[in-house]
Amino acid sequence: MSDQASSPAAPAPMTGPLLAITSIALALGTFMQVLDSTIANVSIPTIAGNLGVSADQGTWVITSFAVANGVSVPLTGWLMMRYGVVKTFVGSVALFTIASFLCGISWSLPSLIVFRILQGAVSGPMIPGSQALLIMIFPPTQRGLALAIWSMTTLVAPICGPILGGYISDNIAWPWIFLINVPIGVVCTVICWRNMRSRETATRKAPIDKTGFMLLLVWVGALQVMLDTGKDADWFNSSAIVVEAIIAVIGFIAWLIWELNEQHPIVDLSLLRSSNFVLATVVTCAGYAVFFGSNLLQPLWLQTRMGYIATWAGLVAAPSGVVAVLLTPFAARIMNRIDARWTASLSLVAFAVSFYLRSRFTTDVDFFALVIPMLVQGVAMSTFFISMVTMALNGVPGSQVPQASGLYNFARITAGSFAVSIVTTAWDRSATLHQTRLSEVMGAQDPTFISALQKLQGAGLSAQQALGAVVNQVTNQAYLLATVDLFRVFTWLIVILIPFVWLAKKALSSGATHAAAD
Repeated sequence: MSDQASSPAAPAPMTGPLLAITSIALALGTFMQVLDSTIANVSIPTIAGNLGVSADQGTWVITSFAVANGVSVPLTGWLMMRYGVVKTFVGSVALFTIASFLCGISWSLPSLIVFRILQGAVSGPMIPGSQALLIMIFPPTQRGLALAIWSMTTLVAPICGPILGGYISDNIAWPWIFLINVPIGVVCTVICWRNMRSRETATRKAPIDKTGFMLLLVWVGALQVMLDTGKDADWFNSSAIVVEAIIAVIGFIAWLIWELNEQHPIVDLSLLRSSNFVLATVVTCAGYAVFFGSNLLQPLWLQTRMGYIATWAGLVAAPSGVVAVLLTPFAARIMNRIDARWTASLSLVAFAVSFYLRSRFTTDVDFFALVIPMLVQGVAMSTFFISMVTMALNGVPGSQVPQASGLYNFARITAGSFAVSIVTTAWDRSATLHQTRLSEVMGAQDPTFISALQKLQGAGLSAQQALGAVVNQVTNQAYLLATVDLFRVFTWLIVILIPFVWLAKKALSSGATHAAAD
């Protein structure tokens, strides 16, 4: 039974200035959410230093947001059905704005993580809601334009994220990477509510799988905490890590059993019967995990070991987004005629080339050499997400597309958050191993080591200062070797994914599939 009913005829599409203003407001909502998934990447060393924690602990600022966002995605469909698309979107933007303000006034790492979890949890409906509302307010003949506005927004935000995050961290103060959302969020909330509250969609009381959602929260949360804290706690030598692992495993099994037997599951696991959906989701998760991990690793290495300030680390990352913005409209057009398996393979090859180029970095790598792989990565970004979601939704019944999109995005976002913890742990472990080996080679009696000390002392350094300088160089070299090791692994992981793409069935793109792509 409905508690609200919309008028029998759908409201007429908007026109003129009203359409333009509302479209901009909706685009700003999408922009904020996507921006906040990337803006903190180059700011982690600054945030960590300011709050008195290590850079590794600072990465929790990213993983906490990503996990909360991923877990909230499956709830989006129920919220829109229960409260209407307009109320759900506007409420999400308003809460996101409040959470952003709280992040900006955080006084410690724990408080920032709590507020980032809140920010991620309330942001789930923002991307699908903005797209649904853009399509609703445009005339049917201009739906393509609505999708283009939405898609371009989701691509421009990752460009602005690293640059804005870097500039604000270097020239203002890191809290402003969150506080800039406040005026944007207020404007978006007010305009969207005033212009669209009369266009609310029909609602009905739909059952919600509370048990399934709580079990999902438990096992994903336990696994993420284990990955985030494992390195500092010496992994399974710590009883806390063992307990977290047991909770994650038992929680996952219980969630799986419950969802398979629940009449209205929070995640529709019957979708796993579709081989195309499973293959595309697995390839997407693996590819996105590598992509997301690399996007954190490079600025972290540049700032902590190569002397880059946050602004320049952001400028290194930005070209990939610029290329993606330029190429995506062309890619979307040709994908209506070309099998998505070909464009997916092209994107994976481009990712592999980008990672391979980065695996050849040296300690004297210049800005231009850092940018070239990012330009190649932009080519990959322009086709990867649309190609994979096209394959994932190929053959999925129309009634199951919202659930399929929710499961697909939950898996993708969660894989990215797990990757951050795994990559930073592997990076430090590899660097420690390389440092040990370099120290063994450069023993106290090594002629090269002695010569370096003598040259530094001849330049006016004390014996202790000279020793410190040499040790610092060895550490930097160790982290460089660890960085190129990981990029080499990333290259092979991406190459291995290509054959799996061809196990899926042929699929062609359409405007409707873009919803899950970002």
